[in-house]
Amino acid sequence: MPEYLAPGVYVEEIERGPRPIEGVATSTAAFLGAAERGPSRPRLVTSYSEYVRYFGGIFDDAAYLPYSVRSFFENRGRRAYIARISGDNAARAAVTVAGLSLRATGVGTAYNRVWLTIDEAKTKGQNQEALGFRLRVWYWDKDQPGVPYDRGAVAAGVPLPGPEASASEVFDDLRLEPTSPSYFLKRVNGSNPVAGGNSSFIEFVEGAAVPASVAGIAGSAALEGGVDDNAVTVGDFEGMKDDPNDRTGLAALGLDRYRDVAIVHAPAAEKAVAKAVVTHCERNRFRFAVIDAPPEQGVSDALEPRDTVQDTQYGAFYYPWMFISDPRNGARKKVPPGGAVCGIYALSDNTTGVWKAPANEVVADAIDLEYEVTTGAQEVLNPKGVNAIRRFPGRGIRVWGARTLSSDPLWKYVNVRRLFIFLEASIYFSTQWVVFEPNDPRLWARVKQTITLFLRTQWREGALLGEKEEEAFTVSVGRDTMTEDDILNGRLIVEIGIAPVRPAEFVIFRIFQQTQEATT
Repeated sequence: MPEYLAPGVYVEEIERGPRPIEGVATSTAAFLGAAERGPSRPRLVTSYSEYVRYFGGIFDDAAYLPYSVRSFFENRGRRAYIARISGDNAARAAVTVAGLSLRATGVGTAYNRVWLTIDEAKTKGQNQEALGFRLRVWYWDKDQPGVPYDRGAVAAGVPLPGPEASASEVFDDLRLEPTSPSYFLKRVNGSNPVAGGNSSFIEFVEGAAVPASVAGIAGSAALEGGVDDNAVTVGDFEGMKDDPNDRTGLAALGLDRYRDVAIVHAPAAEKAVAKAVVTHCERNRFRFAVIDAPPEQGVSDALEPRDTVQDTQYGAFYYPWMFISDPRNGARKKVPPGGAVCGIYALSDNTTGVWKAPANEVVADAIDLEYEVTTGAQEVLNPKGVNAIRRFPGRGIRVWGARTLSSDPLWKYVNVRRLFIFLEASIYFSTQWVVFEPNDPRLWARVKQTITLFLRTQWREGALLGEKEEEAFTVSVGRDTMTEDDILNGRLIVEIGIAPVRPAEFVIFRIFQQTQEATT
């Protein structure tokens, strides 16, 4: 309490009553897999065109990451982190030009097709001296044997005799002074590790020597030394490193800067990778895994999802693979369903809420299915936790299942598990202020009121079951939930009971014949 020594009127601001709980995001996905190029650190993209800008397009028929990301956005997904996976032996291309050290934004041979030029900026000082420098970057998505291109001619502005560059970037008026708003490291590399750098292809090496001035600065060169490594292991997906800044894959997604990720998917993952993804979600507690069924598994086969992943309430299994129109040539292309399913999760969350089962939704980009699932076949698959994707005459291709891989009947529905993830994460992140507050009845009442107001809002929106508030949820805190030993040991225990809304999975209409006498 402040001490007052002089007479007068003083106004104090105090906190009293509940604090608001903000609902966490549930529709942000993370995709892991091989890309043509791009950073190893997860990067946020909000459209497929943005994915292509930073990670390249479709480059291998057996690499399904770009197909899955495209399906995610085709099915109205909005935000996705891309965690590019590469082997330990992959290397970055690099070069030193005009006294400045640069390297590729990621590993791989694709960056060996990057050419850059550095020269004085057009902006001049009072004495017509250059104040900054200009960086120009060109990239070719492939070499075309027999039709050579002249990189030197490109740098000099001469029209190409061969194919034009696939992409180019220009950064003008870059400054060497760290205090400048146009400081070259900030302009090109960026300052936000989540957003990533501003160049799709190169970054300056931080800590390297720089020229004393930009006077006469000039040079051109190609990046060199990029190496691919196709021998990717489950350890590369796990991505654990001692230095948090070097972590990739699932280990990087575990960092607090990526805590808004709610859905995790590795397209067409092998068993070990699928299990690693599910384990990551179980340990994180606030994430849910989407798992693809293996391809070429006929409906008559003994399809058992627990042959791929463990029994879990933090994941769901989708079957079969589907056909889309290949964006390269319009041909039929068989792809795993998980990318589209993640988009449908996001669509359902954003249009209704996380408590609505992400099912009975049209798969927007599917033109056919690898196998047709009949009602009889689904009677076998559904109890196993296999969520079928089916074709219905006049209604299109739809996701027709909403079960987790849990053998516990309390957690067999996807929307129930994800609703609890949403509630638990929202309460967890919004009640950090409680730690080290005096553990007395005033705090108990304030915490109870805070949580009650949040759950009341969810109940009114339709997330909880019950005609009355007390039927939908209960919140208890005090001597009924804590012993004297709990209080002496600094524990504040709140018990929350929730009645979740479960989906109408089996809709039954009982119709009977009514006689005229029965109605009188």
